[in-house]
Amino acid sequence: MRRTSPIVLLVLALAGGAAGFLLDHALTTAGRATFTPAVALPIFLVLLAIAVLAFAWPIRRSTHALPRRRVDPFRAVRIAMLARASSLLGAVITGFGVGLGAYLLSRPIAPPLGSLTAVLATAAAALVLTIAAIVAESFCLLPGGGGPHDPDDPHGPHLEDDDDDHSRAAAGTGH
Repeated sequence: MRRTSPIVLLVLALAGGAAGFLLDHALTTAGRATFTPAVALPIFLVLLAIAVLAFAWPIRRSTHALPRRRVDPFRAVRIAMLARASSLLGAVITGFGVGLGAYLLSRPIAPPLGSLTAVLATAAAALVLTIAAIVAESFCLLPGGGGPHDPDDPHGPHLEDDDDDHSRAAAGTGH
């Protein structure tokens, strides 16, 4: 399993930012009020960040304890996938909130303080979720990497697949 790429997170944040900016622009062009996230959204995002870290912490504790305890690999993969999904969601919502804020600040009229506060709180909470999810994902990885036989490890040693030639040569000499 590979870690979540920072480039993917950046692309998602940029896409979310463009979507937020364009949504507010479309609403304003149609004569409607700009979009303001609910006050509960930042609270739920922070609670999700705490939950993801809480789920991943026992795995980290088990893999980093001196006498290593057995970790259920299915549970570790599920939590790693939850962390990955949370980091992707956090990146999109961070970008979306920044896009909404950029549109509000680009207008000639000063935005209402409540709208700007809700947008900035949402972007900040989503950034907290993204960071917490990346940390939680790292908790689900074994310390020291996957070793030389891990095909997903780009920095590990890569062995040539020349064992077939040697095994045939050794098998051919014995018969």
